[in-house]
Amino acid sequence: MSQPVSLLFGVHAHQPVGNFPEVLADAHLRCYKPFLQVLYRYPAFCFAMHISGWLLDYLFDNYPEDMALLREMVARGQVELFGAGDTEPVLAAIPNRDRIGQIQTFSDKLELKLGQRPQGAWLTERVWEATVVPALADCGIRYVIVDDYHFLCAGKNAAELDQYFTTEEDGRVLDLFPISEALRYRLPFSPANEVIAYIESLAGNSITDGGNAAIYFDDIEKFGIWPETYQWVYEKGWLDNFVQGVLASPRIRTRHYRDYHAAGTTRGVVYLPTTSYIEMNEWTLPAQPANAYADLVQQAKMAGWYERDKAFLRGGIWKNFFSRYPESNWMHKRMLGLSARLAALPERQRTPIMKQKLYESQANDAYWHGLFGGLYLPHLRRAVFRAIVELEAMLDACLPRPGRFVEDTDLDGTKEMFLQNGVIQAVLKLDGGGSICELDSYMLKHNFGDTLRRQAEHYYRRIHQNGNGAHGYSGAGIASAHERVSFKQTINAADMEPDDHARSLFMDRLNGALVNYRHEPSTTNGACFRADIYPLHIKKIFKLAENRLLVSYRFAGEMEGAFSTEINLAMPSCDGWSGRYIYQDQVLGGFGQLLELPAMTRITLDDDELRGSIALNVSSPAALRAQPYYSVSQSEGGFEKIMQAVTLKLEWPVIIGELVVTLEFNTKGRGVVQ
Repeated sequence: MSQPVSLLFGVHAHQPVGNFPEVLADAHLRCYKPFLQVLYRYPAFCFAMHISGWLLDYLFDNYPEDMALLREMVARGQVELFGAGDTEPVLAAIPNRDRIGQIQTFSDKLELKLGQRPQGAWLTERVWEATVVPALADCGIRYVIVDDYHFLCAGKNAAELDQYFTTEEDGRVLDLFPISEALRYRLPFSPANEVIAYIESLAGNSITDGGNAAIYFDDIEKFGIWPETYQWVYEKGWLDNFVQGVLASPRIRTRHYRDYHAAGTTRGVVYLPTTSYIEMNEWTLPAQPANAYADLVQQAKMAGWYERDKAFLRGGIWKNFFSRYPESNWMHKRMLGLSARLAALPERQRTPIMKQKLYESQANDAYWHGLFGGLYLPHLRRAVFRAIVELEAMLDACLPRPGRFVEDTDLDGTKEMFLQNGVIQAVLKLDGGGSICELDSYMLKHNFGDTLRRQAEHYYRRIHQNGNGAHGYSGAGIASAHERVSFKQTINAADMEPDDHARSLFMDRLNGALVNYRHEPSTTNGACFRADIYPLHIKKIFKLAENRLLVSYRFAGEMEGAFSTEINLAMPSCDGWSGRYIYQDQVLGGFGQLLELPAMTRITLDDDELRGSIALNVSSPAALRAQPYYSVSQSEGGFEKIMQAVTLKLEWPVIIGELVVTLEFNTKGRGVVQ
């Protein structure tokens, strides 16, 4: 008689650092609370759970009764807790010292709050690089979970992937459990009885002490937050039916990973390639290669060999996001620089809040984009930059930096000039544009240059193919997010037109053509640029003065036409109700509206989310055109337009001799808000 199959059932709960309170409340109401309440009623159903550190803190602070329920489930032996990095970083993308610090911080938190120190760990986005093994092992982690796809890429066959394997790196040993893709795609989308029948079919005549395992570990948000899942999982009783069916089956027994691991033996040594889950490997590719990859996959499916050989038809790796998106790369390299500065500080000067801010800047969500991922979401990037700006201010207080210095921060071959005075900081890209790529206010804890240029995306093809109509799903169960094509709003071709330049600040045009500047040495603490467009000569100087950025232009020679500058400002309110233009003591509208003024000398951008404002002053009246800048994103909820910045275009006739544009940064209650 065959042994029962061991169901190793695990869920991963995560919310990004800086997510909206209403999103967190909704996730708790539709997913975290009902999931725990259902499972609490079945003490015999063993399962594993990973809750990312920032979310765990939030739940303890806001929903202590649910956390008391979880603590009781842990105490009675129903729940095995899994570790990870505290702020859910991709471990492969941060320094080893921070991997260790992040893992230890979270393990300590689990032991303190829930009474259990983890033996296993969740790998963020299942991003595997062998370099993470030493940190995990040094922190007492004995096993991690990755996709079965990782093992197929290493040459294993599907029949072998019902137990764990062992790997090693730099003298450290770690065991690896392969998550079943078949289960990931069935739970909770297929009817419960079909899922149970499939799990029962995995029971076999294993000769090992542990027996065969059905290995599942995936996002808990599939159980209530994804479209249609709340009704399906709770109102229609899918989760109750699934748990009852599992417990009633003589061919299935629920077990903890730790117990299965202790009772069994490894299937042998394995060395996995650098990879993540299949969909992620596609998302990391630029649009054209991603389209080619998708076409190859479709051809393979039509030819009937995809399932057999899919491991050998691969996309990119997670770190491709840094080369794909300059904005992601910039955040990442800024974070690495601050990590090195913090590590170099004497131990006595390092504080817990410094470590906390560093770890917040390492949260994965804002660094990537696919069906999930938050690079396109300004509030998630803002949380990363807020942590970066706060940490930088603390480090500067311990070890001040020069007021001006040059380095190639993002390793792109072009140097940047940093201007800072302890109040504000402007970072200029020395690439000929003579513009600002980062503009920080340390008072407001914000980077006003945090926007995202529009570039072609693989999913644009699906938008063109499907128009703006929602497409349903037919079949038993419900559709997963990967199978949906839906639109949250109308999207036009112009919304997907790629930018021909970075969305920076003070990008200048002369008669519509971009001005190319050369950087000139300066004896002051500012930055000087020069452009010679015969017969016109332009000298452009950036200076900082307390809470003001001054950009001056001097024009020599005569030329007919118009000179303009484009300023892209990341305003936290975006097109929400709490951001507004104030002109001559009047509110003219919100940042999501078009605003045109023929002869403006001063306007204030007031933002409640920022808890501050920017006053824009010009020395000579300018024609102002202000409008929202959007990019097209995708999520499990569908395609949508997301406001990235306010684009201000200022224009003057070329005949003016000298011009000064000033940005003044004020907190609420400071300065004059018109």
